[in-house]
Amino acid sequence: MTENKKNRFTPLLLAVCLVGGILIGTFYTHRFSLNKTDIITNSSNKLNALLHIIDDEYVDTVNINELVENTMPQVLSELDPHSSYIPAKNLEAVNSELKGSFSGIGIQFTIQDDTIHVNSVIQGGPSEKVGLVAGDRIVEIDDSAFVGKIVTNEEAMRRLKGEKGSKVKLGIFRLGEKELLHFTVIRGDIPVKSIDASYMINDKFGYVKINKFGETTYPELLISLAKLSQSNCQGLVIDLRGNTGGYMIAAIQMVNEFLPDNRLIVYTEGRKSPRQDYKSNGTGSSQQMPLIVLLDEGSASASEIFAGAIQDNDRGTIVGRRSFGKGLVQQPVEFSDGSAIRLTIARYYTPSGRCIQKPYSKGNEMEYEMDIISRYEHGEFFSADSIKQNTDEIYYTSIGRPVYGGGGIMPDFFVPQDTTGMTSYFRAAANKGLIIRFVFDYTDKNRAKMLEYKTIDELEAYLKKANLLERFAQYAETKGLKRRNILMYKSRHLFEEALFGNIIYNMLGMESSIQYLNRTDKTVQKAVDILEKGESFPKYDGDQMAETTPDTNEPNAKKTTA
Repeated sequence: MTENKKNRFTPLLLAVCLVGGILIGTFYTHRFSLNKTDIITNSSNKLNALLHIIDDEYVDTVNINELVENTMPQVLSELDPHSSYIPAKNLEAVNSELKGSFSGIGIQFTIQDDTIHVNSVIQGGPSEKVGLVAGDRIVEIDDSAFVGKIVTNEEAMRRLKGEKGSKVKLGIFRLGEKELLHFTVIRGDIPVKSIDASYMINDKFGYVKINKFGETTYPELLISLAKLSQSNCQGLVIDLRGNTGGYMIAAIQMVNEFLPDNRLIVYTEGRKSPRQDYKSNGTGSSQQMPLIVLLDEGSASASEIFAGAIQDNDRGTIVGRRSFGKGLVQQPVEFSDGSAIRLTIARYYTPSGRCIQKPYSKGNEMEYEMDIISRYEHGEFFSADSIKQNTDEIYYTSIGRPVYGGGGIMPDFFVPQDTTGMTSYFRAAANKGLIIRFVFDYTDKNRAKMLEYKTIDELEAYLKKANLLERFAQYAETKGLKRRNILMYKSRHLFEEALFGNIIYNMLGMESSIQYLNRTDKTVQKAVDILEKGESFPKYDGDQMAETTPDTNEPNAKKTTA
């Protein structure tokens, strides 16, 4: 009886087990077999799922790695204007700008007529050691011709840079030599300087031009301050115009040189980054030095940290035009393939509490990039009255002066862009690159003669007798720029500044060129005037507005980067 019951229930048990097995199997197959519909409903897996689907089922063969490379910048651009993706092939070049050195052959060059022209040879560098000189043309690299359309800046850098100690063989065409010269250069560390000029602008005041905030900027500043101190410097102009920033820590270290103890320099804060304050420690060497900081629309990021700390602590005077307005802090994150992202992790705030990041719309990168052009068109470069301060974001400096958030650092003294002598003829000559090309050609042909002149004054005196404006007009006409005598002579001083300044740069170097151009620079002149009057330390009487320098030239119309 019992045996019969067992036999009777056996088929039923088998059927139940079979159905149960099918149901369980179906569940787990559905759950874990990468069912496309289910994966795509989970947003965290959408991107991976999409790539798998494209790789498995798309009609044509797709390079998934290339697709990812093209997609990364698009994803980050949806966050903010400064989060960015850096491909592996570009990372070294991007980092070398701030690291203070790179491995190469030690020349500065331009590409003219599809050929590398050596503008200057870095003193003590690998190329100087083997005998390369300014004016040489590099026409062969490693026994292969390197002329023609293949010669681009990127390709030239790729072939000339390389690991320290590696060799590169160069074929050189040199004027006056009948045959090519060959040099083997052993690549070495080439310094990348952050400070373009450091000199006494007159017998009392010093001037320092800083082009970025990198690893070596702070030590370079200390050297500059020591040098100027030996010349009995009684006041300082720090020029940050065109300085797009760099490492935040470099700006903090540099501001510390000018502030007394326990002054807030900057603070950062983000959704996942708790507020962090950075304060002065009282060890600065120039805490009492009268100070002027120059800004313009090209001054951004770490430049604004520096200027904001000086302004909010009423430590010095800001002169120039409204800065760019970048108040976002990026942190680099590297991937195993050598690429990296710079992800915005926080905002930085000046001591008064203002974030000077200008407004932006997520995903609207073009509008953000066009902001500088919009400022120009609205007249902001020429009149402080064209700048609309955000009165909803008013803050106060240590002595109660009002300052504003919401878009850049507004200078204490506004100096408009100088448009004296600007004509369509000069603008066309500059925009077509004819001035630079003429200067290179003239320097090349007259280098031997100009080597006799060792100072700015000597070389300028020679150039004034060389009838350069007439020579340029003849040259430009052969390149398609119609001669316009009235406009040409109306722009005479602009042409002379551009032609002389670039030739001085070619022959005597960057600092000499900056010294020459500063002689007629109205922003620098205003800075010196403030120092002469002893007014670099701000005062506030409760009814003070930012002063505007009258425009006598009316226009025709973990390392953290910051």
